[in-house]
Amino acid sequence: MIATPGDRRADLFAAACRACGLPEPHVVPWTDVLTGGSASVRADDDGNVLVRIDSPGEDARADALLRGPGDPARVGGGVRWYRTFTDALSRIAADTRRAGARLVGDVDDVAVMCDKRRCHARLQAAGVPVPEALPSVGSYAQLRDRMAEAGMRRVFVKPAHGSSASGVVALQTAPGGRIKAVTSAARTATGYVNSLRVRTYNTEPDVAHLIDALAPDGLHVERWFPKAAVDGRVFDLRVVVIAGEPTHAVVRTSRYPMTNLHLGGARGDLAAVRRALGEDGWARALDVCARTAACFPGSLMVGVDLLVGADRRRFAVAEVNAFGDLLPGLTGLPGTWAEGLDTYTAQVRAALARFSAAPAYAEVGACTT
Repeated sequence: MIATPGDRRADLFAAACRACGLPEPHVVPWTDVLTGGSASVRADDDGNVLVRIDSPGEDARADALLRGPGDPARVGGGVRWYRTFTDALSRIAADTRRAGARLVGDVDDVAVMCDKRRCHARLQAAGVPVPEALPSVGSYAQLRDRMAEAGMRRVFVKPAHGSSASGVVALQTAPGGRIKAVTSAARTATGYVNSLRVRTYNTEPDVAHLIDALAPDGLHVERWFPKAAVDGRVFDLRVVVIAGEPTHAVVRTSRYPMTNLHLGGARGDLAAVRRALGEDGWARALDVCARTAACFPGSLMVGVDLLVGADRRRFAVAEVNAFGDLLPGLTGLPGTWAEGLDTYTAQVRAALARFSAAPAYAEVGACTT
């Protein structure tokens, strides 16, 4: 594993390996890779070693190596982060080939998923439903011009290389100069930092300052997709697709436009959402997620953030996450081969099956939750 030792992701994946009767995975710290060293991939004589790339997580030293020194909570630094991260992915792939081992996921897929503009373009070209996107935006003034040209009053502004809603702005405008920007970015004397409290900016100077601060890292702007609500809270779905099949799903609800759980979102009632969509609607929702995963054929797993329209009939993909599997305690959807398995154990089982040319649902190992 390329991961951060002691991180929840590394620990949960290691537990999944043990549950499947595998030895403890060798963890190569991201900090070792990012300081220019070899990925230290170890292969056996038969080339039977698989290499998994996981998220650097919240390690402060890894963050400094990716974005440069500074407050780990700061917003920004996405251009440097992306350049450093993709360079590291290329080195990992090269080291894996030299060792005669095999990567579980495709590094080019990961690079596309970590660039919202490239990801949106790939999905759109494949006919996957996505919110309409504006052309490139480099400033607040340009954003307002682009919105006016497209007839948009409500948009989501997203840093091109952000994650966990860092720097995301839900922007609404109205006649008379009224404006409202909802975000987790808190303004400080030295810049913007990520806050666990969602806040609102209601004056144009404040909103312009925020957008102009985000713009140098590149922005992806989409038309606001009105989401369905349950019990007065909007919701969307995080669907994990493993080996091409949607296997896990969680409902994320919130009083805010962003549904991220760390920003006050809460897990909702999946059974209630399935009933509201009906069997046909639920099947169409999962089909969109499967079609999304098919756009990344080299990836064993993708996490799809699926928007459900206010009419509960339309769907759109908001994000595709290369590391969207951190959902502790969630087990596979009933009726799938992953039923009863957590996201990590399901991936171990699918990886063993894929690299032994067996179907993902085959009885490979004694994997249990």
